[in-house]
Amino acid sequence: MYRVRTVKTSSGAVAVQVVEYFKNKRTVLLHVGSAANEEEISDLKKSALSWIEKNDRQKPPFPLVKNKAESSLISLDKCEYLGFRYQLFYDVFWSLSVKFKFHLIAATDAKTVKILNDLVIARIAAPSSKLESFEFISDYFGITHGRRDFYRTLVELPKLKSEVEVKIISVAKKNFGFNFSLVFYDLTTLYFESFETDNLRKIGFSKDNKASNPQIMIGLLVNDLGFPISYQLFAGNKFEGHTLMPSILALKKKYKIKQMTVVADSAMISDQNVEFLKSENLHYIVAARTANLPIQTIEGIAKQLNQKDEATISLATASKGDLILSFSSLRYRKEKREMEKQLAKAEFILKTPSAAEIIKRTKFLKGKKLGYELNQDLIHKTTLLLGIKGYYSNCNNLTNEEIISHYKNLWNVEKSFRISKSDLKARPIFHNKQQAIETHILICFMALALAKYIEIKTKKSIKSVTKELKKITDARIFDQINKRELTMRSKINEETAEILKMILPH
Repeated sequence: MYRVRTVKTSSGAVAVQVVEYFKNKRTVLLHVGSAANEEEISDLKKSALSWIEKNDRQKPPFPLVKNKAESSLISLDKCEYLGFRYQLFYDVFWSLSVKFKFHLIAATDAKTVKILNDLVIARIAAPSSKLESFEFISDYFGITHGRRDFYRTLVELPKLKSEVEVKIISVAKKNFGFNFSLVFYDLTTLYFESFETDNLRKIGFSKDNKASNPQIMIGLLVNDLGFPISYQLFAGNKFEGHTLMPSILALKKKYKIKQMTVVADSAMISDQNVEFLKSENLHYIVAARTANLPIQTIEGIAKQLNQKDEATISLATASKGDLILSFSSLRYRKEKREMEKQLAKAEFILKTPSAAEIIKRTKFLKGKKLGYELNQDLIHKTTLLLGIKGYYSNCNNLTNEEIISHYKNLWNVEKSFRISKSDLKARPIFHNKQQAIETHILICFMALALAKYIEIKTKKSIKSVTKELKKITDARIFDQINKRELTMRSKINEETAEILKMILPH
């Protein structure tokens, strides 16, 4: 059976929870809230009791009736099965939204905020179109929203981006020690199932291999754990190197940041971006395109590193700060295997002239007067660079190893993009109006924040957590004699109970 529990918090307030006792083990099912006075505590207890009445799976199968006119027994042949709902799933994510204070977002009315939050939860539970999301919310959460209400609020939702970002950063500060000293930046593309273009939807270099589809670009900033901090929306044909400055400037100006280290990939390293970062008194760590270095420099680097595992060196450059280089035997073996495959392909094509159309895509071939030949200069340079990776940085207070370690955390941005694209299905986008597009991205950003919070806290993927929570369903039965709906919840297993404890600890 479920019970109401109160417990003193470190601040002296009283926290009200719904708990379950099973085999002498207590599981916190819901953190209702905290209060400092008797009136507020009483209100929280009433909310807890209301939740128990609605959700307790151990209601008596033959409940007592309130008047003698009703039968005290339920006849199963007089009952109708109404289906099931993911009530626990919804309650968990609504509690998490409250933790993020998404329910306090300023809008013209409470209905707008409720629609936004429910669409965020639905994006995690069953990502789909807005129409299908409303149907899912109705069928499995028991909440009905009118489509007209959503479209009426569509104009307002994009304006909430700044406030949403502030609330998410507040969570990052409180739970993950974020202080703007280190941020990671990367860019991705989201394509449209359309061929129409406008000021935002443009044909550009697609990272989704959808060269003929218009797209938009998303610049995402995260902390070292991959928790999202901020994002910027760009036209689909904007050069990715030109997205760094507006993204960093927007963050720096809004939060009055004085010191920050920006970690980004090689596409962001240009003389213009380096000068911008220096002018803003910011530090940077970016990947270097070592293949663009002069061959004499590459030969010197290879000689100094001497294929020694985890060896590092640092070289001063005229414009990009220090060039840090490292050798990895693991990377060497991987790159060597790939090089051998490419060489084998090139040698095969040389013996098979009929495969001429493939030649343009073969790395180690170059043209000559009569046909093609192996590019020995490129083979030599590639062989020297096997296992070597470079980084540009002006972080004079960090060791080579610390700079490399920070850069390796950049994969957390890529992981966040994968969550957005795969688990949250941010792409393809079916909207065609800018306000609808901006609302879609805002919903995905909020869902990503909740998903990453759960992944960090549970050390499980959002996909596996969602799967576990959706195992707990509420069966709905309508008692035709007494004209009432009864619900029975499936048993919460140990794994789900552990997840609940990590997401919403008491």
